[in-house]
Amino acid sequence: MASSTAPRRIRLGILTPSSNTALEPLTYALITSLNAHLPSTTITAHFSRFPVTQISLSPDGLAQFDLAPILAAAQLLAHAEVDIIGWSGTSAGWLGFSQDTKLCEEIKRATGIKATTSILALNKALELWGVKELGLVTPYLVDVQEKIVENYKGIGVEIGEGMERHLKVAKNTDIADIGEETLDGMVGDVVEGKVDAVTTFCTNLIAAQRVGYWEAKYGVPVFDTVTTVVWDMLRECGVDAKGVKGWGMIFDKD
Repeated sequence: MASSTAPRRIRLGILTPSSNTALEPLTYALITSLNAHLPSTTITAHFSRFPVTQISLSPDGLAQFDLAPILAAAQLLAHAEVDIIGWSGTSAGWLGFSQDTKLCEEIKRATGIKATTSILALNKALELWGVKELGLVTPYLVDVQEKIVENYKGIGVEIGEGMERHLKVAKNTDIADIGEETLDGMVGDVVEGKVDAVTTFCTNLIAAQRVGYWEAKYGVPVFDTVTTVVWDMLRECGVDAKGVKGWGMIFDKD
């Protein structure tokens, strides 16, 4: 009698800003593609929210990313016995990358579950691809954008004049209303700055599904922050997703 082997099951626990309406549908769409590509693996995503309503450097805006509420949300994901926890957000871009390193350490300490983030994952991709000049597309305010540029310069990644575009939006629910036509123009503008890669840097931008189009048009990798965290979570779980189609060159390298 022939025996059958059940697919390996991977549960991804994803921390989500409370006002985000983009990352969950995009993550589900990506995971549908991954499951079609990996018939011996079944991947599911499970979400936990904590309060985030605005993106700014105001005291209230910065306080949203204090560790306590994020850790509380992570502990709820631990109840589902997820294999890894990912923060699908970009706050370390302006708070400093060490903020996400500390968050992952605290999640592991509190839950016993390893963790990663959109930004730590993005930075791994930039290193893997040898990116020194980065195109940055965000919806953010001027001062937030400036902090992101400064933090990347600190790790040797230049975002020079002509390599960034931003829309000066603070209210998070407004970000998900930004359309593909606007994003097409922003990505096209930063590519003209002769960059090694582009990042669409905000998990409430509906951009991940457009990455394949931009890469085919411009011939440079585009790293979307909804995708980067899933990519790195799978790598940390030992899942080889190389070759999955429709979500960018990030899946073309080991």
